[in-house]
Amino acid sequence: MSPGQWRRCVGLLPAESQWWHDTVGEHLEDMDISLLNVLGFKQDVLAFEVMRLSSGERQRLALIRLLCNQPQALLLDEPTASLDPENTRRVEELLTDYRVQHQAAVIWVSHDPGQIKRLADRHYQIIAGKLIQ
Repeated sequence: MSPGQWRRCVGLLPAESQWWHDTVGEHLEDMDISLLNVLGFKQDVLAFEVMRLSSGERQRLALIRLLCNQPQALLLDEPTASLDPENTRRVEELLTDYRVQHQAAVIWVSHDPGQIKRLADRHYQIIAGKLIQ
């Protein structure tokens, strides 16, 4: 499988996303505009310079960028760590809906016990180097 095919099948959202263009819109050219509204943005965010965004804004926009590829599996590393409670709720709701609508597999790394309880079908921990359910 080529790297491009893999990226379309598996979406990785690291704790700190990477940005290679100057403006948000350059990263989100083929997107569903409604995703902006779901995560609390107006369309004018597309003209914003990436370097002026907060870490939480970058993380939410990176999630939109990821979902534009409609991956079959999501690998999420602390996707809500830098978000306030309202934006955490928005992201959780969006990802739950995405998982159901696309029948996507989701591996979500979180250190928030409340979030784990709200979202996880299965819960694993790494304790002393061993994976424990």
